Amino acid sequence: MEPSFRDRRDAGRLLAASLGHLDGDPALLVLGLPRGGVPVAAEVASALGAALDVYLVRKLGVPGRRELAMGAIASGGVRVLNNRVAAGISPAVVERVTREEERELERCERALRGGLPGPAVGGRTVILVDDGIATGSTMRSAISALRAAGAGRIVVAVPVAAPVTCRELEAEVEQVVAVVTPEPMTAISLWYDDFSQTAEEEVRALLEHAARGGCEYPAPP
Repeated sequence: MEPSFRDRRDAGRLLAASLGHLDGDPALLVLGLPRGGVPVAAEVASALGAALDVYLVRKLGVPGRRELAMGAIASGGVRVLNNRVAAGISPAVVERVTREEERELERCERALRGGLPGPAVGGRTVILVDDGIATGSTMRSAISALRAAGAGRIVVAVPVAAPVTCRELEAEVEQVVAVVTPEPMTAISLWYDDFSQTAEEEVRALLEHAARGGCEYPAPP
């Protein structure tokens, strides 16, 4: 198996080529999931002339079974509960887990966004970008939070994704776009020549550049 992408920036440019039908939408907003989704999203935003931001989401895991989500919190003070799961958890536990995750979300907000305000998503067409999707649990949490925040049309866009997960997500959003959908799906990293960790400094630099109205994004620091 040969890697499909040199790095996340290369993946973003290839992904953008599949999103040209959204070019020119004045309500378009590209949101990258931290941290690896942001360099991909930066290239998409640049190609489409769209606004760029990071969308922070934290899963509210059931104590002792953290992989099971009873809800999620996200940028902008959004909280969404999975009532089917949360119904079996005491309200005090739900609030405790929420406070714990809020502290981590606030830390990430400070580290990645600094003093920049969070994204306003109400009524907008949102392209939600990550560097790849395997199970899709983080993406589902982000979708739920965006719906709760009043987003209009949501498009999930990734360079590589598991086909079964794409089919599942298509029932939750207006469109799912993936450059590569391998079967069977292996580790996301195998589809990149360079899948080194995205530094917080790179995310900050990309967001600051976008906030200044830049088009061509700077190289990683």
